[in-house]
Amino acid sequence: ITVKSSKEDPVTAAGEEGDDPNKEEPWETTLKTTVVDVEAGEFRGHRASLWELLHSRYIPEENRKEVLELYEAGELTLEQVKTIVTTIVTRTVAEERAER
Repeated sequence: ITVKSSKEDPVTAAGEEGDDPNKEEPWETTLKTTVVDVEAGEFRGHRASLWELLHSRYIPEENRKEVLELYEAGELTLEQVKTIVTTIVTRTVAEERAER
C-alpha cells in the first residue's frame, strides 16, 4: 500500500500541475472577454480586450501589476479597470506623440 500510494501521489501532483496552466481564474477570463474601444495608438479602429490593453507596451509593468492585484482582490470594479487602462493607454500614446 505504501508503494502504491507513493506512486499515485506524483501522478496526482503532476496531473494537478498540468491542469493549472490551462485553468483561468474567473477575473482573468473577465478581463480577456471584456472589450473596449480605445481610439489611440495601435488600437485605433478596433476593439481590444482589457487583457490585451493591460499587456500592451502602453501600460508600464508596475501599473499592470497594481491594477491586476487590486482587481483580483476585489478592490477595483470592472468599470474602474476599464477607466484606468484606457486612460493610461490614451495618455501614453499622447505623450509619445508629443515627444516626436
